[in-house]
Amino acid sequence: MPSLKDIRKRIVSVKNTQKITKAMKMVAAAKLRRAQEAINSARPYAVKLDDVVRVLAGAVDHDAHPLLRMPEHKGVARVMVVTSDRGLCGGFNSNTLRRVEQFFTEFATEYDRIELVVVGRKGQDYFKRRNHNVVAYHTQVLGSGSPYTHAKKFGMTVIEDFTKGEIDHFFIAFSEFKSALAQAPRVHRVLPLSPEHIEGAPEAAANAHGEFLFEPHKDELLEVLLPRYIEVQIHRALLDAAASEQGARMTAMDNATSNASDLIDSLTLKYNRARQASITKELMEITGGAEALKG
Repeated sequence: MPSLKDIRKRIVSVKNTQKITKAMKMVAAAKLRRAQEAINSARPYAVKLDDVVRVLAGAVDHDAHPLLRMPEHKGVARVMVVTSDRGLCGGFNSNTLRRVEQFFTEFATEYDRIELVVVGRKGQDYFKRRNHNVVAYHTQVLGSGSPYTHAKKFGMTVIEDFTKGEIDHFFIAFSEFKSALAQAPRVHRVLPLSPEHIEGAPEAAANAHGEFLFEPHKDELLEVLLPRYIEVQIHRALLDAAASEQGARMTAMDNATSNASDLIDSLTLKYNRARQASITKELMEITGGAEALKG
């Protein structure tokens, strides 16, 4: 049975840990507000650009732009996995990585090869211990303050590799931000950018009222909008992941603070019981000694 000194030390240790988790919760809440504002500001532009690309992709042939190329074979699929650099954020990383493993299981025979681009130190640590084809690691991306700079760099690499035929499919695995309590891991198809793979593109073109007059020409629009569409998709995924990370961390630290309070109450009760037992034992010894002297 632990001594009273050991229990007191543990109570002090748990209280110190509780102070840390409470501070981390407050920091995560402040960062979450900024990250949520960023994703809420980016979504209207991304949605509108998505609508424009849907109509445009449904109005042109597949050979109108290299990004509309459809692979003639299974080809190579590249998956960008977005994780965090730091832990203590609940199931944020594990849920995303579990969804990627599920993707491997479902589509192992769908493509000739699946390669990974891993964003975040947690994903890097995870895949270094596993037999997956990782072509690049990137850290210090989420929360860097310049997500679109990273998205543009990643987008240029993807567009170049897709145009050269080095990859035939491109996906992004990330955690979509719903609220501070809910984040949904998903794998989103970005390339090939064809009407069949853009959700609602055929319907958007078919339901359009009358014919569109494109100014400038459709080829010029494709040259500008399609690369921008790739960058915006990656940018949106990074913003979603950043907000999801802070939401998951705030929730995890709130739960840790509550659990620390419960543990402190339990240890305090245990301490009081042990103290009462010690006092009772001492009284019994004193009483027994007095009776022996009378004896």
